[in-house]
Amino acid sequence: MFMGGVLHPRHMWLNMSMMKLTRKQVLTEAKASDLQSVRKLNCWGCKLSDVSILSQMPNIEVLTLSVNSISSLAPLAGCLFLCELYLRRNMIASLSELWHLRSMIRLRVLWLADNPCCGENSSQYRLTVLRCLPGLQKLDNQVVTEDEIALARLKGEEISAPLNTAQQQLSTNGLTDAEKENASLCHNTEETNTVKELQMMPLSRDKFPSLHSQSTRSSMKKTHTLDAVLLLLRDLDHEELLIVHTETQNRLRTSTLDSLETFRDPQQSKSADIQH
Repeated sequence: MFMGGVLHPRHMWLNMSMMKLTRKQVLTEAKASDLQSVRKLNCWGCKLSDVSILSQMPNIEVLTLSVNSISSLAPLAGCLFLCELYLRRNMIASLSELWHLRSMIRLRVLWLADNPCCGENSSQYRLTVLRCLPGLQKLDNQVVTEDEIALARLKGEEISAPLNTAQQQLSTNGLTDAEKENASLCHNTEETNTVKELQMMPLSRDKFPSLHSQSTRSSMKKTHTLDAVLLLLRDLDHEELLIVHTETQNRLRTSTLDSLETFRDPQQSKSADIQH
């Protein structure tokens, strides 16, 4: 970092003992005009513990956070385009933090070594990580083999959502309303399901007499169906998720065609009435 006793220009802002990654730092380092356009970001050795701003960078592809003090991966949950993630020498205490990375189907490189979560049993640690993230091609700078992936499915431990949800919540002190809204997207799945259950509670007819019971039941049924689908997605592996993705696209195309046909029929009927 120092060259001949002088701080290198690229790292001038690293020596300020800053614990929270800010928008200005990101745009300066990435040479970008806005957070959405950031594709690569190098924050090696920046003494960071709060990287909640990453929740506002959905298009980032390569992220270096090694040699920091990061303990939660919740801010990364929305970075679905990540291909390479470097987290060596941080403060990640539990492998349950990998739960936040499960939706990253493009993630191919992960460096997690030298974190407390790695433990003393390196073999079991590796199998557990690969069971959670079977799409990885390189873990801790070592190539992942097909045999390892197969073994991970048998002997790797299943990772569940972090238990201490309070530690997974993003810091919203001093954030704008827009930032808080983005931060809320990174809450773990258990918190999200709890909120949904509260939202699905039936409304009192006394307070809302205009509500029709039949339409309410129909709406509730659709909500429960969606929740069931989202819960099932958590247990699918990479290949199964791709199948669901393909079927969803087919269903959307069919639904779009049906909507177009429905729109055309009234127009055709109207034209026929005019002719007659």
